[in-house]
Amino acid sequence: MEQLINPNVKNIQISGIRKFFNMVEGVQNVISLTIGQPDFPTPSHIKDVAKQAIDQNFTSYTANAGYLELRKAASNYVKRKYRIVYHPESEIIVTVGATQGIDIALRTILTPGTEVLLPGPIYPGYEPLIKLAGAKPVYLDTRNTGFKVTAEMIEKAINNHTRCLILPYPSNPTGVSLTREELKEIAEVVKNKPIFVLADEIYSELVYEKEHVSIAEFIPEQTIVINGLSKSHSMTGWRIGFVFAPAYLTKEMIKVHQYNVSCASSISQKAAIAALTTGFYDGRLMREEYVKRRDYVYERLIKSGYNTVLPNGAFYFFVKIPTDFQLNSFDYCLKMVKENGVAVVPGSAFSEYGEGYFRLSYACSMEKLQEGLNRLLDK
Repeated sequence: MEQLINPNVKNIQISGIRKFFNMVEGVQNVISLTIGQPDFPTPSHIKDVAKQAIDQNFTSYTANAGYLELRKAASNYVKRKYRIVYHPESEIIVTVGATQGIDIALRTILTPGTEVLLPGPIYPGYEPLIKLAGAKPVYLDTRNTGFKVTAEMIEKAINNHTRCLILPYPSNPTGVSLTREELKEIAEVVKNKPIFVLADEIYSELVYEKEHVSIAEFIPEQTIVINGLSKSHSMTGWRIGFVFAPAYLTKEMIKVHQYNVSCASSISQKAAIAALTTGFYDGRLMREEYVKRRDYVYERLIKSGYNTVLPNGAFYFFVKIPTDFQLNSFDYCLKMVKENGVAVVPGSAFSEYGEGYFRLSYACSMEKLQEGLNRLLDK
C-alpha cells in the first residue's frame, strides 16, 4: 500500500532543525542552543484570562476567522505598531500559529508549475509547503549581501512562472532584517506584477536599534502578512497566529482554513485578546534581555575568531564554521555534541546556502549561554 501514498508527501523531509534536535535530545549533559523557544514564561495576566475563559465556559467553536474581538485587537495592534491597516471583519484570519497561516496562504495562491522566490539561507518550513502545492522553490543566494535579499536579485529572478516572493524578516536563521529603503526598492520591483509577497513577520517585535517595517505599508494589495504571538509574548504552545491580507484574498483563504482546522482554540484566542490589549508592551522587557544576550554572544564569538553578522532582530546567530575544522555543517555540529557537549543547528538545515555555517539560538538564559559558549568555543 505504501506505493499509493501521495508522492508530494513522500518527497518532503522532516525539518533539519527538528531532525538534529531529536537526534541529540537523548544525549546526556548537553547544552542545547538549538530551538527558537523563548525561555520567558507567558505573562501572568494572559494566563489569568485563559483560566477565566475556561471557568466561564468559553470552550466552544468560534467563527472560522476567530473571535471578532480578537481580530479587532489584532487590527489595532498592527496599525499602532507597524502603520498597516486591515479591516477586522474581512481582512484578518486567526490561525493555529504562524505556520498554519503560511500553509493556507500558499495553498490559496499557488498552482502546479508556479514558482516561489526565497532568500537563502532560510527557515526550512516553506519549501515543503510550496512543494505540497505543486509549485517550485527558487532560492536567491544572499551570502554575499549580508544575508539580505535585494531588489536587484529579485528582479533578475522573476519570470512568467513567478507567483510569490517570501520575505521572512527579521530572519530565521540569520537575525537580519531589511530597512525601510530596502523594502521600498523591493516593492517597486514587484508592484503591479502578478506576484504575491508573503511577509513572514513573526519576529517583528524582536527588532533591535530600530522599528520593524512591513512591506505591506507599500504594496498592501499584493502582500500577505503572517504574524503571531509565539515570539512577541512567549506563547509558542498557545498556537495563535494571524494572516493579514486584502479581502479578495482572505475570502479564499478562509475556505482552506475552515476545512483544515475549523478555528483556533477558543481558550487561546481569549488569552490572545489580553496579549494584544493589556499586554501591548509585554515584549519590551524580553527584547531588552535579548539585546544583552545578543551582545554577550557576539563579543564571545568575535573574540574567539568566529565570523558572523551582528543580528538586528530575532534571537539567532548564523556563524561561519572555521576552516580549520574541515567539516561540513552536519558533521561539525555532531562533533560539538559528542566532544564538547553543546548542540547548535547545522546550517545545511536552512537550504544549500546555509552549508558551512551553524545557527546558535540565544533564546535561553544567560547562564546557559555562558556554559554553552564555554563548551562551543573550547576547540
